[in-house]
Amino acid sequence: MAEREVHMPDNSGLQPANIQGLDIRSTPRSEMSLEPLDTFEYEFAGRRIWIDFEIPEFTAICPFSDFPDFAVIRLSYVPNERCIELKSLKLYINSFRNVKIFHEHVVNVVMEDFVAACDPLEVRIEGDFHVRGNIKTVVRAEYTKSGSPNA
Repeated sequence: MAEREVHMPDNSGLQPANIQGLDIRSTPRSEMSLEPLDTFEYEFAGRRIWIDFEIPEFTAICPFSDFPDFAVIRLSYVPNERCIELKSLKLYINSFRNVKIFHEHVVNVVMEDFVAACDPLEVRIEGDFHVRGNIKTVVRAEYTKSGSPNA
């Protein structure tokens, strides 16, 4: 059987975004009004532990349809000198309910805010979004602090 040659387009040959002309209205980052993440001192700094959270009731708004998107957010991290306070994490996650945001952007926004709040050694975030229009989306991101043992 002959092998097929696959031609990958270079970035300069990408088609324009939104060729369907859909009405996309994402919430600008400056208007998201997300609750702040609060922290407390990790008394065992230097002792590596993993802390895992599963957040099964995440909701945000689809920028295309204005319908809610549902997901399970899984967040695991190794604290450095500070830990995330759970009530603030709950309020922060729940504040996405009125935000119009793409699945891929949810994970990146949570990652940015989490790292800024507690400066962890490592973080893994997964957004496991429910099936929508016959497609299931899972988005993952990882962060390792520069200079940490696993960097």
